[in-house]
Amino acid sequence: MIAVTGATGQLGRLVIDALLKSTPAGKIIAVVRSPEKARDLVALGIEIRQGDYTQPETLLSALQGATKVLLISSNQLGERESQHKAVITAAKEVGVKLLAYTSLLHADTTPMGLGKEHLATERALISSGVPYAILRNGWYTENYAASIAPAMAHGAFIGAAQEGKIASASRQDYAEAAAAVLTNENAAGKIYELAGDSAYTLEEFTREIARQSGQEIHYINLPEAGFVGALKEAGLPDALAEMLGDSDASAAKGALFDDSHTLRQLVGRSSTPWQEVIKAFVK
Repeated sequence: MIAVTGATGQLGRLVIDALLKSTPAGKIIAVVRSPEKARDLVALGIEIRQGDYTQPETLLSALQGATKVLLISSNQLGERESQHKAVITAAKEVGVKLLAYTSLLHADTTPMGLGKEHLATERALISSGVPYAILRNGWYTENYAASIAPAMAHGAFIGAAQEGKIASASRQDYAEAAAAVLTNENAAGKIYELAGDSAYTLEEFTREIARQSGQEIHYINLPEAGFVGALKEAGLPDALAEMLGDSDASAAKGALFDDSHTLRQLVGRSSTPWQEVIKAFVK
């Protein structure tokens, strides 16, 4: 039995789809906070169990009988370490044979503030004694593609990454990598640095938006503080704006670049070209 936490989230749902290509639906457990949002998974024959990172008592029953678990990292900044540890504790108690965790690219050396909670989770997982696999996911191309609509509306794409190279991959790519690890009998004890096959600067990313849209769009590089301020003015919550500003500033230092091509080796194909993701969002 393979359990996927956060199964109705953007990544979790794609992991379920990827697993179904080689795993019978009856062997998949979708762990979700709100079961009513998982009716489509029920229709596929997948078992739905309620499990909430903030309610440790729900996690034991949610993981009961699972031999492998994918712990998809929480999106609650500042709360993730304790939430993830609750899943690790439950996984150990029910005797899980493999716990895979979606971490951050180069979590042990990254200058990104996001890395702290990920690294703390990695250390807790390794010290727990539960057989583990760590998926250090790089940036999702969709993270930047989400800004394409406002860029087209205003003729400018803003950021603070300077000339930093970003080797992102699509959310689908990372989902397939997770499924590959969960169905691999030799994944325990491994740390995977996952990133796209090709890299770009935000200047290049912006030029591609302009080319595909036929509009005049320019990249405007701002100081980190200026970028954060602009995001807040656009209505983003303070914590999210500050995280994105820190991430761009870290990208300028190489935090989002990796050329090991581990992702390609894991999924058996090239990562989705970033130009294709732009195409989908421009449409």
